[in-house]
Amino acid sequence: MSQQGGVNRRAFLRTAGLTALAGTSIAAGQQNSGGSAVAAWREPVNGRYDFDTVYNRVGTDCTKFDQQLRIYGKDSVEVGMGIADMDFRAAPSITKALQERLQHENWGYLDMEGAYVNAYKQGIIDWNKRRYGVTIPTETLVLTAGVHPALIAALKAFSPVGSKVLLITPTYNGFYSDLREAQVLAEESPLILRNGHFSIDFDDFERRISDQTNTFILCNPQNPTGNCWSQADLMRLGEICLRRRVIVLADEIHCDFVNKGQKYTPFASLPDKAIVKNSITFKAASKSFGLAAMKHAWMHSDNPDLLRRIDVTHRADLNTLGFIANGAAYSGGEDWLNQVGAYIDGNHDFAVKFIKEKIPSIKLEKPEGTYLAWLDVTAIAEKIDAKGKAAEANRTKKPGSADLTPEQMVERFLVREAKVHLNQGASYGFGGANHMRMNLATSRKMVEKALTNIAKVV
Repeated sequence: MSQQGGVNRRAFLRTAGLTALAGTSIAAGQQNSGGSAVAAWREPVNGRYDFDTVYNRVGTDCTKFDQQLRIYGKDSVEVGMGIADMDFRAAPSITKALQERLQHENWGYLDMEGAYVNAYKQGIIDWNKRRYGVTIPTETLVLTAGVHPALIAALKAFSPVGSKVLLITPTYNGFYSDLREAQVLAEESPLILRNGHFSIDFDDFERRISDQTNTFILCNPQNPTGNCWSQADLMRLGEICLRRRVIVLADEIHCDFVNKGQKYTPFASLPDKAIVKNSITFKAASKSFGLAAMKHAWMHSDNPDLLRRIDVTHRADLNTLGFIANGAAYSGGEDWLNQVGAYIDGNHDFAVKFIKEKIPSIKLEKPEGTYLAWLDVTAIAEKIDAKGKAAEANRTKKPGSADLTPEQMVERFLVREAKVHLNQGASYGFGGANHMRMNLATSRKMVEKALTNIAKVV
């Protein structure tokens, strides 16, 4: 069994039952005494949280690791760097709040006008005002069970079945499943790539708007390219959409991850209020604090008419633990998040330097934001004849199954040879060819191990 980058997989798996689950992690070394148990092993040392220690998630049915092991086989993946969630322990404020609520052993209906809900809403409002200068009146804030169901509700409200939804690509692959659910079609405007940097082709963007285009899904910061769109970029997009009667659906879920020297500009902060009123913003703590399993998010708009129209198609079935976890994140997790952001920024620097020096066949420019790296693997695809392998696989695949792409051949190659799982680029739309998406929200030891494994096989 290999040992690279300070991580031994056998020991890694052996401790799965001890460190991965909240209940057993306390049993492994602490008595369950509510918040005191958390403090004993979670509070920062000299003001610093520990993100270097590898936190094993195997055995918890997590998509990032366990799903890949199920798909590719036992011991097939040593490092999961695909699915976009973090490998770190949650912020102590979250764990503490959940443990305290678990002491009350009843899970009846939650008062949606009660203290938990009101504290969560106020936390969202305070967070956006303090960090981004955006004022969100309480009556314009709508809670939802996730960005996906909220986006689907908006698409159903504004885009008739069979109509077009504008995207700038490559973009988050989850949008395409949202479009399928809403029975609408993607109209893709590809980004321009120059010297490793992506920019918007505004002329192409406007040309793709027709009388069948009612909505535009903006990703800001952009997943997977990492662009933090400037105020000028957003104003130009917003002006085109306002003039052409296209509603902007701004997914800003990655906004809390911005690398040094860069800036996130909320669409709702733009100086032209007519442009802002032609938009709805969708956000969540799920990326920022690793709370995807809690199924909570929110949307807001300065235009009450847009919110009323969405209300017809939107239903939020929300859970008590989600309110507690998200509320605790916003009320007590800011210092933890600031340190996570700085640590991930360092992971970006580490990955760029490592790849430049040891894997020159891969091209990577440091992104402006998100915890994702967008790798150009053209040389690897050519070396393994990914196109030929995909063509052969498609000749022999089961009838009715989806065609395989060259990028999926690269994905399988890296799992088989390097035991590293990345997300294949073709699923991110036009412009995803010959690319892979790598998630850097993990211990730097794991980043080093993944890149070392890849370097050895390419």
